[in-house]
Amino acid sequence: MRNLDSIYNKILFSIGLVAVLTAVHYIVLSFVLHRIKDIHTRYKVRKISGYAVSLIAIILLGAIWIRDIGSLSTFLGLLSAGLAIALRNPLEDLAAWFFIVLRKPFEVGDRIQIGNIMGDVIDIRSFQFTLLEIGNWVEAEQSTGRIVHIPNKRVFNEMIANYTEGFKYIWNEIPVVITFESNWRKAKEILLEIAQRHAEQFTEEAEKEIKKAAKKFFIFYTYLTPTVYTKVIDYGIKLTIRYLCHPRKRRNSEQAIWEEILDTFAKCPDIDLAYPTYRYFNNLLEGKIKPKERQ
Repeated sequence: MRNLDSIYNKILFSIGLVAVLTAVHYIVLSFVLHRIKDIHTRYKVRKISGYAVSLIAIILLGAIWIRDIGSLSTFLGLLSAGLAIALRNPLEDLAAWFFIVLRKPFEVGDRIQIGNIMGDVIDIRSFQFTLLEIGNWVEAEQSTGRIVHIPNKRVFNEMIANYTEGFKYIWNEIPVVITFESNWRKAKEILLEIAQRHAEQFTEEAEKEIKKAAKKFFIFYTYLTPTVYTKVIDYGIKLTIRYLCHPRKRRNSEQAIWEEILDTFAKCPDIDLAYPTYRYFNNLLEGKIKPKERQ
């Protein structure tokens, strides 16, 4: 009878303890978040406080229920063996969560690609992380509007590309093809001037970012200014603009550059854009090739 009463009291005390911790956490969190305006800071405070309260609850509940250390160790040994088999996938996700938290291959707000899925990280939890998807059927890696939940364990098995960690810019290229008859040197100068105007604001910032990133990664670039490369292809001369841009502003920068290219080339009669064409020849012309006479 005493044992039943003791267990009953422990259950009631445990429920009360959890209720008190939850209420205190909610009140304190509401008070703190009310004074924080930055979205990223609010998110981090909410997640860290949740982890802290959970840890405190585990410690206090353990102190209430744990009495006999010997029997506890035996019980935990059997329990862990069963859980390792029955909960293999969740345990892998939990181990991967520790890896994400400690090693930080990505954080909330980063733009990443894992396997063939690209997106902005909007949440990281114990068993999964969440992306706001980009790309897929949408061009220029803009948002699709879909939210993708990915098990944490995929960080152990999949390639991870981080667009924004360390060096927060990407190199973008815009190919412009002109005809063989065009003044390609003049066209190349025009494209370089346009690229420099649009990328000028990024060069100085990128130099600072590289200095910061070099402290953690072996990142080294000799030139950060835009350039234009020349190549001859089947139907014209290909001039490729290469410049720095923010990952999330790639499409807008391409649009602005293309609009200026079209406006400028329209004023140059000696420059024409090229496109694939096909020519057909009829060799059975009268007086040149006669069809064979029938026998």
